[in-house]
Amino acid sequence: MRVLGIDPGLTRCGMGVVDGELGRPLTLVDVNVLRTSSQVPVPERLVTIEKGIDAWLDDYRPDAVAVERIFARSDVSTIMGTAQASGLAMVCAARRGLPVALHTPSEVKAAVSGNGRADKAQVGAMVTRILRLPAMPKPADAADALALAITHIWRGSAQARIDAALSRAAQTRPGRAAGKAVR
Repeated sequence: MRVLGIDPGLTRCGMGVVDGELGRPLTLVDVNVLRTSSQVPVPERLVTIEKGIDAWLDDYRPDAVAVERIFARSDVSTIMGTAQASGLAMVCAARRGLPVALHTPSEVKAAVSGNGRADKAQVGAMVTRILRLPAMPKPADAADALALAITHIWRGSAQARIDAALSRAAQTRPGRAAGKAVR
């Protein structure tokens, strides 16, 4: 499975691609940050981000896209820019028919570090260790994008296996119809 993790932001949008499957070592494919200047009007910045996301999707052809779920912060302008970048990521993936998963920051922190309240340094250190990298990805937006991809491979793969097993079980039980139990 190849996953593009996106840590959305209007100024810095982290992008990270990871290959792997549940129970096997994961591999870094690429990581970087799309940047836009606060001196440029927001619509132009959004076009830059959209083009960047499209290029990553074209270049790396992921099986799924994992985006950080937006949560309320005290600074409304930060939330707006993050939400706009997040929306672009979802639209770009949907245009290609790719599945999109939204993961909360605490879910990602818990998945990669075992602690839903881990700080950025802890997340970066664990991403470095999990992907066997020589150095921590910088800036933190890059490491966060990789953490999103890792989380999706681990949790998305596990959920897909559970769903497939439940589907097979439902199909092999005689007397079951459309999810209804026979009495």
